[in-house]
Amino acid sequence: MIVLRPRTARASRQARRSPPLLLALLALPLAFGPGLGCQTFSRKQAEAEYGPSEGILETVAVLRRHVPDDTYHFPPAVDFTGRNVYRASLLRLENLERAQADAIRSGYMDPVLAFAKARALERLRAYDLAAQHYREAARLPGALREPALEGAAVNERIASALGVGLELVDPLSDAGLEPLPLDAERVRLELDDRVDRLSSILPDVRDDHYRWIVQEEIERADEIRAHYFVEMRFAIPSGHLIALQELQRVATRHGSSKKRLGHLLRLADYYAELSRQYIAAAPAEGLRFDPARFRELSDAAIQLYEVVASHDGHPEKLEAARSLEAYLAFTLGIDADRFDR
Repeated sequence: MIVLRPRTARASRQARRSPPLLLALLALPLAFGPGLGCQTFSRKQAEAEYGPSEGILETVAVLRRHVPDDTYHFPPAVDFTGRNVYRASLLRLENLERAQADAIRSGYMDPVLAFAKARALERLRAYDLAAQHYREAARLPGALREPALEGAAVNERIASALGVGLELVDPLSDAGLEPLPLDAERVRLELDDRVDRLSSILPDVRDDHYRWIVQEEIERADEIRAHYFVEMRFAIPSGHLIALQELQRVATRHGSSKKRLGHLLRLADYYAELSRQYIAAAPAEGLRFDPARFRELSDAAIQLYEVVASHDGHPEKLEAARSLEAYLAFTLGIDADRFDR
């Protein structure tokens, strides 16, 4: 227990003669200008945010902790900066290689670095690069040789499967965009082939983290297929109906995915777009307008927006709420005599 005793006269005189060290330290920032200490700390903290970590083992330990994470059902983990933990780990490993080049130039840490970078790369969909780093880690004998060979084989199979079928391209690429293929049946068959190849990997990785990676790629293949039919709905027979079926297929097949709300939001947007196109073709003030047909589309869009907007803590909630407000404002312009809101 701490007992407080009154200060004696001698102690008071000594304190007046020799200011306490704490007061002297607190006075330092004033001697060098206001706020300099805080500014220096903030600047150093900002510079070190993505700088080298304390050591390779620290970064590898964080990465190893999150390797088994289920990133199909749940969003990937983030580090203290809010960045994807796999991307941040890769950046830190590269920084460590540069900062500690002299200490690790003997090569004793090469297998560990290559293996850890491969783990991060495969979560960033760089499967070819991940396979190369796994092969590099397997060149030397050791405990990492067997898992590195297995990782290289799985990543090569995934990369081979992704080479089949249509792939989305950067719309802002300098190379420009090529027109989508007109053969819808061929696109469908090729993407189904990709899904089959990916599905064939699942039995071999049932108890490994690769099952989540493979399921994410299957989901992406289904998204690409739906995206293709949405974009091509004006160029193929019954395109609007097929596109709607494809969007519903994605939302149904991946109802437990972390992207499930996004799938429902895309479906709601499509219903809303169909209703707008219907109004453009058959204005509400004209005789061609069918209130029942419009109500079928609008009710589906509104219900889906409301479902997504009811999920707290998700960014899709804000998007759905704003889209719902905009869509309800659109319906206000329809003649109340023709459409009962």
